[in-house]
Amino acid sequence: MLEGLLIGLQTALSIQNLIMVIGGCLIGTFIGMLPGLGPMSIIAIMIPVAISMGDPSAALILLAGVYYGAIFGGSTSSILLNAPGVAGTVASSFDGFPMARQGKAGKALTIAAIASFAGGTIGAILLMIFAPMLSSVALLFHSAEYFALMVVGLSAIAAFAGTGQVAKALLMTILGLIMATVGEGALFNMPRFTMGLMDLQSGFGFITLAMAMFALPEALFLVLKPREQKDSDGDIKDLRITRAEAKSIAPVIGRQSIQGFFIGVLPGAGATIASFLGYAVERNIASKAEQDEFGKGSIKGLAAPETANNAACTGSFVPLLTLGIPGSGTTAILLGALIALNVTPGPRLMIDEPQIFWAVIMSMFIGNLVLLILNLPLIPYIAKVLSIPRNFLIPFILFFTLMGAYIGQNNATELLLLVGFGVFATILRFADYPLAPLLIGFILGGMLENNFARSMQLYDGVSFIWERPMTLGLLIIAAILIILPSYRARRARIRASGIADGD
Repeated sequence: MLEGLLIGLQTALSIQNLIMVIGGCLIGTFIGMLPGLGPMSIIAIMIPVAISMGDPSAALILLAGVYYGAIFGGSTSSILLNAPGVAGTVASSFDGFPMARQGKAGKALTIAAIASFAGGTIGAILLMIFAPMLSSVALLFHSAEYFALMVVGLSAIAAFAGTGQVAKALLMTILGLIMATVGEGALFNMPRFTMGLMDLQSGFGFITLAMAMFALPEALFLVLKPREQKDSDGDIKDLRITRAEAKSIAPVIGRQSIQGFFIGVLPGAGATIASFLGYAVERNIASKAEQDEFGKGSIKGLAAPETANNAACTGSFVPLLTLGIPGSGTTAILLGALIALNVTPGPRLMIDEPQIFWAVIMSMFIGNLVLLILNLPLIPYIAKVLSIPRNFLIPFILFFTLMGAYIGQNNATELLLLVGFGVFATILRFADYPLAPLLIGFILGGMLENNFARSMQLYDGVSFIWERPMTLGLLIIAAILIILPSYRARRARIRASGIADGD
């Protein structure tokens, strides 16, 4: 490994590859800040540029830099505009946007930058140490285990519900699962619930739904309830985090760096699952007073998903490089780029072409440092987005919302769906229904159905639940996550009634 590290360091520190790292990080960060333009789009566009280089190491370093740069910068629109354009940054808006509305946009962006840097760096260290070992572990996960993992993700919905809103959160999750069934099914290649519209053949677009659930209602709220929205002044305050705040989020960053990385290792899980589970875990283990802060501007609620999604991005390179298995749509595009460059990812990549394998890992250390150096000085200027007058900010939000939805599917029907879902989401917000569980149900619903269908076909029924110990173990964890919040709430009520009786 030491020899490989030296080869990788020498390759990554060449002038050409340093330019590739910096260029990839810059492009990725800028694209990530724009709602609707995720890493998949820009990587697909840049593949011809990467192939024309002729050097596989430089090409992969550039594309990898764009990938984690986009995730690093993707939190900006989530925090400032409540417009997550990438699934992996949805959870960052739950507490990041409330912090921005409280005049703490600078602090929120600082925490996001530090948490992203820590998650990516720790993830790169774990990748360096455990990549060969984890590739064999990842092979143990089949469709049954992925189905159980999706159930674990859905069981965490209580973490996204406020006090007394668990029933509402459950209802919204079921609605999200129903919406995920629109389009071609997993068992039969037949359209379902499309109402005869060809544009719904592939289902609703994630970007459209995310914008409709978060960005569009925010713009409508600015119009409908202007007195409840405070305009931020041009002075960006609280840019630095205090020692007490650093001490508070340090354990969160440590836990979520490890958890996020190992979730990212599993093909098909990725940054989205990692960020949602990271948020849910930290909320469930927090004290009662801290739990009440989640969703209202908790620094732990922001640090957890930001750390987890960046660590998961790094972890996703384990199955890509060591097995040749893409863990997400983005890594599938990266796999295509590798094949086009005549590089065969798999167990022998580390042996046959160590300069590529180790150069990518070493470039991650350099890239995360570059991202931190680039982003921290720009935070005061980025945060000034909130000082834009409301009569300019509303069209700005609407423009990026409409543009993101159109680019996502490239047809005008998405704009009609966006408006329809946006009005529906605004009504739900007025009725105090949490919108995050709906989006979680939609994101996980397709993966849940696909893996359940494959497992049913392989085992000719549901016997896979008790025949595969890992599946059963994950489902038991899901049951605990469902029961635990209710148990804790019941115990708190009993304690409160006991104190009242004592009085």
